[in-house]
Amino acid sequence: MLVLQRGEADIVQTPYGRKGFIGSEMKKQRESQCTQKTISLLSPLGTIQVRGCENGVHTIQILMDVAPAERSGAAPLSCVVNDSPAETSPELQRGVEWLQAYFSEPQTTGSLPLPAFHHPALQGDTFTSRVLQVLLRDVKFGETVSYKRLAEMAGTPRAAQAVGGAMRRNPVPLLIPCHRVISSSGQSGPYMSGKGDHLKQWLLTHERQGREG
Repeated sequence: MLVLQRGEADIVQTPYGRKGFIGSEMKKQRESQCTQKTISLLSPLGTIQVRGCENGVHTIQILMDVAPAERSGAAPLSCVVNDSPAETSPELQRGVEWLQAYFSEPQTTGSLPLPAFHHPALQGDTFTSRVLQVLLRDVKFGETVSYKRLAEMAGTPRAAQAVGGAMRRNPVPLLIPCHRVISSSGQSGPYMSGKGDHLKQWLLTHERQGREG
C-alpha cells in the first residue's frame, strides 16, 4: 500500500486504485486512546477549559462566556480553578499553573516550564506542527510576528496564507501563542476565526503592559 502526503491527511493508494483519507481518522483514534480529564478555570477572558491526559495537554478552549475583564490600576488579575477532577496528571496541572501565572504574574512565565503537548496536530513533522513549534520557541512574551515573517522563520517563505491556517488549527492557544501573529500592516488580524478578535487585542495589551511593568 502506497501512502502519499497531502496536507494534514494521508492519501492511501490501494493496489486496486482506490483512494481514501486516513490521516484524520488515525489521529482521532490515537487521541481517543488517552484517558483525558478537564480542568475549568475562571480567567479574565471568562471560562477556559484545559483538557489533557497523563502524557500532556490536548486542548485549551476559551469559551467566551463573558466579556474580558478590565484592568484596574496595578491590581493583579486572577485565574482560579473552578472545576477539577479529584486526580489530574502532572502535565495537566503544569499547564494550569502556567495559565494562572500568565494572567496574574505574566512576567514570570518565561521561567516557568510548559507542559508536554499530546494533541495529534502537534505530533510528527507536519507543516502545522513545525510552524507552531517555531512560534512557541522564537516569539516571546510581549513580542509579535507577522504571518509572512513566521512563514520565513519556519523555512517556507511563500506560505504566509498557510501559516494563518496553522494558527486556526492550534489546539492549545495561550500556551502556544497564536495571538502574537499579526498582519504585516500591523493590524492584529483575526483570532478564533474572527469570533475572538477582541480577545486577541486584550491579550496583546496584557502582554505589552506586563512587559513594561
